[in-house]
Amino acid sequence: MGIENPVHLLFLGAVALLVLGPKRLPELARAVGKGIREFREGIAGGESDAAHNTEQRAPDPPPDAG
Repeated sequence: MGIENPVHLLFLGAVALLVLGPKRLPELARAVGKGIREFREGIAGGESDAAHNTEQRAPDPPPDAG
């Protein structure tokens, strides 16, 4: 059960337009797009940071016995 038909997208768009209004809908779309972009950059940055940290990370010193 997904959105296989373009009519479904039109229906969802019409409902969103009715609920949010014509002024808030573009703002919401921008916010969602920005969030997705930041999420992707964070994932990509996290992968490169993890690879970078594993190469140059020194082992932790043993804990003191007393």
